[in-house]
Amino acid sequence: MAQESPTFSPLYRQIKSLILQALESGEWRPGQVIPSEQELAARFSVSQGTVRKAIDEMAADNLLIRKQGKGTFVASHNDPRALFRFLRLVPMDGDLAPPQSVPMDCWRAKAGQEASRMLGIGLGDPIIIVRRVLKFAAKPIVIDEIYLPGEVFPGLTLEVLQSWNGSLYSLFETRFGLRMIRAQERLRAVAADRSTSEALKVPEGTPLLSVERVTYTYGDRPVEWRRGLYSTAEHFYLNELN
Repeated sequence: MAQESPTFSPLYRQIKSLILQALESGEWRPGQVIPSEQELAARFSVSQGTVRKAIDEMAADNLLIRKQGKGTFVASHNDPRALFRFLRLVPMDGDLAPPQSVPMDCWRAKAGQEASRMLGIGLGDPIIIVRRVLKFAAKPIVIDEIYLPGEVFPGLTLEVLQSWNGSLYSLFETRFGLRMIRAQERLRAVAADRSTSEALKVPEGTPLLSVERVTYTYGDRPVEWRRGLYSTAEHFYLNELN
């Protein structure tokens, strides 16, 4: 039986992989400018065109941001433009004002079978569970239950969550050095139970959108599993397909 030949990787993809390794190691932090294309070409002994193609692809993946006349920067969750990349719920009136995150609970537990599978950790490993409500224009619209690997988020408490003024992902990035790169979501329709109806102030049995998400950091490592229930009476889920 003939051996399979190794998969060929274009040179710019190899450079992209090397830049990703530098990002993962923390050589360039979120919000920082990276070296110029000329400097990177010299570092990796390739042409500027090869570096440019790698950076173009990383910019398309929302890993890097080009700023005219200033250079190329590592994408950051602290950039207001990043908020609606992971939050796809849009008010019907078109007002994209940032929602208010209201933490309700934060406690430590041991990973059960589902959390272990979703987060890629061992059964019984420490996890942190967070419950929070997202309010749009002071109205509760989303209730989230979020599962996090305990070893990745040391010191995360309800007090830390309550004192943070910004998005949850910006907190993860700023305090724990963790950047969310991509997410996979599964959507279905459900009916509001009693506790959810009380949290979202809707009648019991109201149709809700259930959004289950696993979010990944560098190296395609899962670091967040969340289950959210969305009230869509005045909002809709927006997903742009290119």
